[in-house]
Amino acid sequence: MRIRKTTIQSPPPPFLGIPEIDRQEFYISPKHVEVVEFYTLSDGLKRIYTEKDALTCYGKQKILDPRTVSLINLFINGVLQPKTCYHTEKGKITILTEDVPSKGTPIILQMVKFY
Repeated sequence: MRIRKTTIQSPPPPFLGIPEIDRQEFYISPKHVEVVEFYTLSDGLKRIYTEKDALTCYGKQKILDPRTVSLINLFINGVLQPKTCYHTEKGKITILTEDVPSKGTPIILQMVKFY
């Protein structure tokens, strides 16, 4: 009995066509952005900070009306605070947490305006 060799042919690889698209270039001009910061230090007692509490070494600082800015961030000791932990209004920040920051803890309010 003679054994015959047979070769099994594998199917050809699939054809994967990659479409070519005409290149289009476009430019988006950046928006004008203004960033205003308010710096203060916690006294370990207060929950409400006003413009009078600002650190004078950074010049005259303001707490803007939240209706006139695009974005507000509050950092306490360098940590971004959730919006539920504070309330801002023109000239005033109110901390809504159960405890107040320790004495000497930096409080930074960042206000961003997009035009």
